[in-house]
Amino acid sequence: MKQKFQMMDATSRDDFMTYAGLVLAYVIVSVLAATGALNSQMKGLLVPLCVYAIMAISLNLVVGILGELSIGHAGFMCVGAFASAFFSKVTVGGMPDLLRFIIAILIGGVVAGIFGFLIGIPVLRLRGDYLAIVTLAFGEIIKNIINVLYIGRDKAGYHFSVTSANDLGMDLANGEIIVNGPQGITGTPKSATFTIAFVVLMISLIVVLNLIHSRDGRAIMSVRDNAIAAESVGINITKYKLIAFTISAVIAGFAGAIYAHNLATLIATPARFGYNMSIMFLVFVVLGGIGNTRGSIIAAVALTLIPEVLRFMSNYRMLIYSIVLIVIMLINWSPEVKGLLDKYVYSRIPFLHKFKAKEGK
Repeated sequence: MKQKFQMMDATSRDDFMTYAGLVLAYVIVSVLAATGALNSQMKGLLVPLCVYAIMAISLNLVVGILGELSIGHAGFMCVGAFASAFFSKVTVGGMPDLLRFIIAILIGGVVAGIFGFLIGIPVLRLRGDYLAIVTLAFGEIIKNIINVLYIGRDKAGYHFSVTSANDLGMDLANGEIIVNGPQGITGTPKSATFTIAFVVLMISLIVVLNLIHSRDGRAIMSVRDNAIAAESVGINITKYKLIAFTISAVIAGFAGAIYAHNLATLIATPARFGYNMSIMFLVFVVLGGIGNTRGSIIAAVALTLIPEVLRFMSNYRMLIYSIVLIVIMLINWSPEVKGLLDKYVYSRIPFLHKFKAKEGK
């Protein structure tokens, strides 16, 4: 095994360490949960941790690999969440729970991917701040549309309204309201488990890393590095931008589906799918090292756990959280700090070189 590991190229070894680290973390957490070493608060965080890690992988594909700034990524998560929750709500009892949940995850990803493709066609012609503003607008539009959408079902079929439940024109006594405007969807089966969320996380990671190392991935990164040079050698810039943006939206839809099936009531609130949520995902990517997939996952887990672990410190926990953000930014981006780390830490402990942020990884 050791000989095979040494025969791998540097990229394959790095990817193998990422996969192995995640599997090891899953095994350790599963053992701790089975033995009762984790309290209920920490157990409740396991699925959200996987969801945020998936979102970090998804956004890193756009920001780090494609090189475009998107701050409306929570919108794709929202689309996937509601599409999957709607499917599960209308098919309860019609098929086995696990099969329904798997199909719901796929539906969440496909619907989010369709939105990503349709939004990407006009949006990806923009760059920089303009692209960020348009993606932000998309995220807010999606959230607000869902908050005014009412869908009910009775013997006559499905009924739709964008005003109120009373305008659905259905038999409320013998039917049910599935999407209830600002009250969202209630009664979605809580099918999400840590194991299923981890499997989706691994699949998302494998897809993204293989894309990065593929011919298409190299084309995407060439567009990021120099779009004019890439176009001059025959690379279709719009095509490869759309590929990255659509795949990123699909993965965000997967995360949204898992997130929806971990809640008793799914509501499109600003706290869950608004601007601040998109910024939080962007923070994961930036602090993990832009383009560093493994770093994005670590940042997502660490920055989600810190406020919860420090909850006993009341308001001071957010002060410590802010200090941690500043320190990580200095370590990642300050040339002076990087020089000191190379001189006094990495040079003396060569193994730590594997954990340094790498552009394009």
